[in-house]
Amino acid sequence: MNDDLRQMNIPNISVPQVTKRLEELFCAAVEKKIPFRNIPTPFLWGPAGIGKSEGVYALAESIGKKTGKKVSVTDVRLLLFSPVDLRGVPVADSEKKFTNWLMPKIFDMDAGCGNINVLFLDELSAAPQSVQAAAYQICLDRKIGEFDLPENCIVIAAGNRTTDQSVSYKMPKALCNRLMHFNIKSDYAAWKTWAIEHGVSDKVIAYLGFDNSRLCVEPDSSDLAYPTPRSRAFVSTLLNSMGNEPKVIHDLIAACVGTDTALEFEAFCRGYVGMPSVSDVIEGRCEELPKTQDVMFAMTASLVAAIRDRGEELTAEQLENICAYVLRFPKDFCMSFMKDIVSIPNMNMRLMKCRGFQKWLSANRRFL
Repeated sequence: MNDDLRQMNIPNISVPQVTKRLEELFCAAVEKKIPFRNIPTPFLWGPAGIGKSEGVYALAESIGKKTGKKVSVTDVRLLLFSPVDLRGVPVADSEKKFTNWLMPKIFDMDAGCGNINVLFLDELSAAPQSVQAAAYQICLDRKIGEFDLPENCIVIAAGNRTTDQSVSYKMPKALCNRLMHFNIKSDYAAWKTWAIEHGVSDKVIAYLGFDNSRLCVEPDSSDLAYPTPRSRAFVSTLLNSMGNEPKVIHDLIAACVGTDTALEFEAFCRGYVGMPSVSDVIEGRCEELPKTQDVMFAMTASLVAAIRDRGEELTAEQLENICAYVLRFPKDFCMSFMKDIVSIPNMNMRLMKCRGFQKWLSANRRFL
């Protein structure tokens, strides 16, 4: 735990972990009919691009599945708002004696019992202090000016730390004590599961498997492009969209993660040139094993991607061929591969019928 985290004195937790904790909390509140306004507002602290926003949407989806309710997210990027955007527009009453306020559209929520609203106040710590004051009233009192949020509204806030080299204002201590604070950490294992489920390029997954520390790198003060989970996903989108080798689209990749990181990534991807044929492995025609660790990372990531991308078109025999091939890998690579394919949506039933997977599972069940 670094010095900054000690100074903050809050839990250091990954996006899936905080999503799970908050899901349990809010689902328990629904079950026991505890008003959401009685639960302190969670505040997610962390560097830009680490996945705070994605975590909130994942939380909303999981709450909906657990409760059977329709969950809607209103995403408010406070850095782009003025106090009027939150407070509303003042207008004179019919007698022109008093001021009424028109409610902002973002607070037009369905208060029905079959719904849950999630109001996500992002970039709170970077917003102008006049906007923060309005946002704090929402977090603490579940209201803004004359308008009360509906009883079925969950409020979650997020922002960058003052040490993240982003615009950030220090939060008053009196306010800090009325929120739940979580420091969001970079977690490669959690990101990898997400990446497999969301079709991230096997080259990006393999590269970060080879060096987990490169997932999220603290930038120098002058850096404009640098590696984060978000910018790694951008690189994957470029590769998936253009279908080119990283060297061919160097400028585009460097624009997302920085020139040095792009060159490192391209050097790693040259290992794909000497990699055994994935198609031959799938058809059971390959006996050759990767000779170096970087090529082995590339091979396992490519095979996982092949299983994911082929989906139902992958036959039982082809799945057997892949598992039989990977069982010849060193134990740690075999372990990583098996855990990865378990995370592929709709694969569990097929794996239960795969002899190669069952052979591995009988000796390693405790690791899943």
